[in-house]
Amino acid sequence: MTTTERAGVTTFRGHPVTLVGPEIAVGDQAPDFTVLAGDMSPVQFSTLTGTRVISVVPSLETPVCDTQTRRFNEAVTELGETSVLTISVDLPFTQARWCGAAGVTGVRVLSDYRDVAFGQAFGVLIKEFRLLARAVFVVDANGAVVHAEYVPAIEQEPDYDAAVAAAKEAERARSDRAA
Repeated sequence: MTTTERAGVTTFRGHPVTLVGPEIAVGDQAPDFTVLAGDMSPVQFSTLTGTRVISVVPSLETPVCDTQTRRFNEAVTELGETSVLTISVDLPFTQARWCGAAGVTGVRVLSDYRDVAFGQAFGVLIKEFRLLARAVFVVDANGAVVHAEYVPAIEQEPDYDAAVAAAKEAERARSDRAA
């Protein structure tokens, strides 16, 4: 199997880095992956239902990642049934400690440290550092990607408003179909 590598999609401290995996675009079916919960149990994406926001950060213990996770934690209240996942390669124990110290309870924090299966499936694995590039994806209840943002510089925050709007629209469309 050939691994896709994409250079120049994002930068780290002004230097281009290489992302491993395909570029995921709006309209694509979200690839399946397995990551780890805080108790080290596997979480398979395809078992999660409803609209999902996937907030991707290199490490929770850095300023922009901290801000990004806190912002999405605050947004959970306005997203209704939408679940928000934050994925990093931090160890699950580190994630749990950070969430406890930060008071983050609305976001489900998951670890991709073991297999980087998510990073490779969504094309956010930074080859040079084995970290995940900053990105945000919104996946609707049918598994379709309705928002995809690969942030052009690791030090830059994502477009929170665009992600929240996409999640609200996906949830509204799901509610309309159910009615």
